[in-house]
Amino acid sequence: MSSALAIGAVSAVLRNLLDNGLVEAGPALGSTVTVSAVAPDTIDLGDAEAPPRLNLFLHQVTPNPGWRNAGLPSRGASGERLTNAPLALDLHYVLTAYARQDFQAEVLLGYAMHLLHERPVLDRAAIRRALDPSPLDVSMLPPVFQALAASDLADQVEAIKVTPATMSTEEMSRLWSAVQSHYRLSVGYMVSVVLIEGRQPGRSPLPVLSRGGPIDPATGRDPGVHVRPSLSPPLPTLFEAEPPAQQPAARLGELVTVTGVHLAGTGARVRLLHRLLSAALEFPVSPDAGGTSFSFTLPNDAAAQANLPAGLWRLSLVLTPSGETEERETNAIGLQLAPALVLAADASLGLPAPTITRGGAPPKVTVRIAARPQVRLAQDARLIVGTQEAAARPRGAASDPLEFEYPNTLPDGVQRVRLRVDGIDSVLVLRSGVTAPSFDPSQIVTVPA
Repeated sequence: MSSALAIGAVSAVLRNLLDNGLVEAGPALGSTVTVSAVAPDTIDLGDAEAPPRLNLFLHQVTPNPGWRNAGLPSRGASGERLTNAPLALDLHYVLTAYARQDFQAEVLLGYAMHLLHERPVLDRAAIRRALDPSPLDVSMLPPVFQALAASDLADQVEAIKVTPATMSTEEMSRLWSAVQSHYRLSVGYMVSVVLIEGRQPGRSPLPVLSRGGPIDPATGRDPGVHVRPSLSPPLPTLFEAEPPAQQPAARLGELVTVTGVHLAGTGARVRLLHRLLSAALEFPVSPDAGGTSFSFTLPNDAAAQANLPAGLWRLSLVLTPSGETEERETNAIGLQLAPALVLAADASLGLPAPTITRGGAPPKVTVRIAARPQVRLAQDARLIVGTQEAAARPRGAASDPLEFEYPNTLPDGVQRVRLRVDGIDSVLVLRSGVTAPSFDPSQIVTVPA
């Protein structure tokens, strides 16, 4: 495959091909011919002594439809590189003839078009000669041309093909209007295909020897497809994690019940992963005899207060299913861990009671309050007092209390309060043991007048 220098290398090869081929046009024109590859607006049209010129202008680059989906996907679900999918491009050129005498532009363009007609494919040997003109010392050439020798254009798997491209009067008019230059006799060409590939290492899987599952020691082959006359998943699968008391989120110290199918086995342990933790947390569990559910209690000690951040967790089960020898991990489901506000001093954990003050210049209401578990510095924390919401101010450490500022219009008196961490609210509504949902009477603060 070619490198990122391939686009410039194609232009250099085409210019070299035209420059060498138009030597025959010199006697017919009575003058030497200049071949360039620049934008038309950079050509000086006011120079009366300028020789006839042929200019090659790359005006558009488009994806090649045939190679566009080759090698996909180039990255896996976790972001690692799987393949170096090529960047396949078609190059669109405009070939323009410049001359001041009668018929010179027509003769010049005729020679150029016939030359490209006779060379519809840029063979590898011609590309190498153009980019590395031995025995000429390459160091004598401009730095840009020296760099193009490393484009590897001659080594790409597809040959470079040059075909005429029909451009309508409207397209040609738009092009010349865009470059803000006077129109001259021109013809369009498309060069296909340039394949640019990265040099980073990829992953190439080994050939598949079996379809998976336990291997028969006698034959050395997999047992084949097992038919299960059931609509349930054939592998250990988790369905739902249910917090207690019909709440949408669990809190530290509460019992979580997880339901699923085919959960019977040995060595079962629940695995929890949070976006802010580099390693997963695991707890041993005991699924029921039917393999349909298990329960575990979230820890609530001082270590858990510091190490189990609130928010959304990924929960899965690791076990060795009955009748198998290899360990499996189930699918991952979501578990919401709700924060809890410290509304009274907790000496055992060293957590202070909340403080609410009104005053300052300009007047405002400041709330300082602690939460369980600790809110990490990278987490988004918002406190809703009554119906007014405020974001937490910057802190120096995760163990510092949260501080919120409200406008002085915050109503005084008793207000219901809830904390939202990464979109997960603290428990404010009671849903179990009551006739109808009701507010938790303990989740209140008193705002001074």
